Amino acid sequence: MIEAEATFDGTFPFAPRFSSAPGFRMHYVDEGPDDGEPVLCLHGEPTWGYLFRHLVPVLSQTHRVIVPDHMGFGKSETPEGRSYWLQDHIDNLERFVLALDLGNITLVMHDFGGPAGMGLAARQPQRIRRIISANGPTPFGHAGLPERLSANAQLSPWFRWIVQAHAGGVLRSVLGQLGFNILSTLKLNGFENNAVITDAWLSAYGAPFSNPAECLGAIGWAEGFALGTHQVEQPSPAAIEIIRDKPALAIWGEADRTLHAEHFLPMFSELFPRAPIERLKGVGHYCFEDAPDVVAALIRDFIRRS
Repeated sequence: MIEAEATFDGTFPFAPRFSSAPGFRMHYVDEGPDDGEPVLCLHGEPTWGYLFRHLVPVLSQTHRVIVPDHMGFGKSETPEGRSYWLQDHIDNLERFVLALDLGNITLVMHDFGGPAGMGLAARQPQRIRRIISANGPTPFGHAGLPERLSANAQLSPWFRWIVQAHAGGVLRSVLGQLGFNILSTLKLNGFENNAVITDAWLSAYGAPFSNPAECLGAIGWAEGFALGTHQVEQPSPAAIEIIRDKPALAIWGEADRTLHAEHFLPMFSELFPRAPIERLKGVGHYCFEDAPDVVAALIRDFIRRS
């Protein structure tokens, strides 16, 4: 776990806050006016709230921007004896949102933050105001989801590696050293903007995984795919009707090598047939790193319009 006050040479200057509501020490950023409409930013694998460091100052001028670190990631605790499947992250997120009593939420979701956020929307649809997917899947009662995921995994070097590493018995040992191979992991998934790589940047992404015990979150997300233990939340018909009428936006870096647009953008459009889609050429999986200003402007303008 990163030191609470760590700013990584001032690149993450936000005051640390913590909640015990999910049953562990969960770190989050909470910036902007207390009475502002909340924007909840959800990261994925193997990142943390640092991913949204350029977005927070843009949106916090008018909105309350809340950025939690999932269990086992960032400045949050990595408890032993807990499972790190998707359903666990959804449970944690729901407890966190209820403890803060958030409503009129704009969800900004990246990577597994997508299914985690959509799981929250399935359970608490009345609390959601907008949906923004940025290279993040939006499963919400879709037919044929396993087939879609399987087809994508066949194209993805990251998912192919997970299956092979698990079968060879080395997944845990390799990801247990994630602090040392964080850059190669990010590159494997689709990270294009080498200009942002500095010592502080590398430290920010590697520090949460300083030893194998701190890597349980990253291991759990990968292992859950190999084992088939992640459970996507199934929304009720009423929840589907509520959510499909919400304003929604998809932003997709087309150089994503992990989550291919051909498999995930149709899923988004099935749920939100009238919603705009912004496809970014030359931008990889980590669109918030590859094109931070472009992505922040798209999100800001969409919120203003809707």
